[in-house]
Amino acid sequence: MKLTLRGVVFSALFAAILVLFSFAKISLPLTPVPITLQTLAVMLAGGLLGARYGFLSMALVVVLTAIGFPLLHGNGGLGVVLGPTGGFIMIWPISAMLIGLILPRIRMNGIMGYIAAFFVLEVFGSLILYLAGVPWLMYKVPTYTFAKAMTAACYPFLLGDAIKAVVAALIIAPVRQVFPPQRLTGSSSHSVVKSNSTSDLSI
Repeated sequence: MKLTLRGVVFSALFAAILVLFSFAKISLPLTPVPITLQTLAVMLAGGLLGARYGFLSMALVVVLTAIGFPLLHGNGGLGVVLGPTGGFIMIWPISAMLIGLILPRIRMNGIMGYIAAFFVLEVFGSLILYLAGVPWLMYKVPTYTFAKAMTAACYPFLLGDAIKAVVAALIIAPVRQVFPPQRLTGSSSHSVVKSNSTSDLSI
């Protein structure tokens, strides 16, 4: 897989954004899962960098955290990646990759485009995380039933994740008007939806 210098630099930048967003943290009672802006960073990485570099940016954080760098809330090590919230962390690269595969095929230049982008970001940037995060929490905390795990790691976060998906769509759309993923990363491998207008750079 060929990587460009620009793509690697922007991957590192979005990895740093995820690390920064992890410090915006609100702990909730009776659950080890905090409210953070990390999901927003995952959405932005996939939506702006595309599948390849979105995956790379999130994988950088996961791998570096696992080997001991204090990147998430100032903590690092396998205990963080494999802890109760590890299911959410380990699925970040896959989430960004799926967003990067699907979102560039949506023309985000109208209300329907924004709505479609919102659903892509909500499903693949939020809901898919629960498919990994909730079962992993049950595995790490055997006293949690499915209902208790959903209450601890899903229900309190749904509204916030929907808001993040709206914010991500509002950020991604205008940026992609000027910098679609293949231009931003210096790659031509991304499949995009082109407008009939030759002056429209949106996808």
